Amino acid sequence: MTDGNGQWEREIVARLATAALKEQRRARLWGIFFKLLTFAYVTLILIMAVDWQARTDLAGGKKHTALVELNGIIAPGADASAEKIMTGLQAAFKDKNTQGVILRINSPGGSPVQSQLIYDEMRRLRKKYPDTPLYVVVEDICASGGYFVASAADRIYVAKASIVGSIGVLMNGFGFTGLMDKLGVERRLITAGTSSSSAR
Repeated sequence: MTDGNGQWEREIVARLATAALKEQRRARLWGIFFKLLTFAYVTLILIMAVDWQARTDLAGGKKHTALVELNGIIAPGADASAEKIMTGLQAAFKDKNTQGVILRINSPGGSPVQSQLIYDEMRRLRKKYPDTPLYVVVEDICASGGYFVASAADRIYVAKASIVGSIGVLMNGFGFTGLMDKLGVERRLITAGTSSSSAR
């Protein structure tokens, strides 16, 4: 009877010890989990604080000169489209810390309509923000539509080797009127109906 009671007590003690060990392990795991969670939370707060500080520095930062790039052919859908250049200029002028705007041009020209849109927007922005100067800096080439755009700026700065000029549209062709007369070539147009007309 005594041996049976001793066996029973040993089993109870073993079970209690095992349960206590499991409880300690569980408590230790939960402790580690909460420590890691707290560490992650603190790290996230620090990252957000640093990022917020950086954004605050940029938003309320120092005065600067804005740079807008016009590279390549001025055409719809291109890198130098009126939409992209106008968006860049608007953002540059809208920034309250912008002291001046530089439009850097390296373009042989392109669409007269797109060039006109950029020119008109530059003139509008200069009237809206009279205290913010607008300068053009030319790299290799600023011809045709590129020079048309540049003419809207307060000043244009170029290098000695830059190719600048030629506002307008060029269309080359050949005329054969004298040769056609010498060869006896004439235009003949046959029309039918009272509403038809011909022009020579």
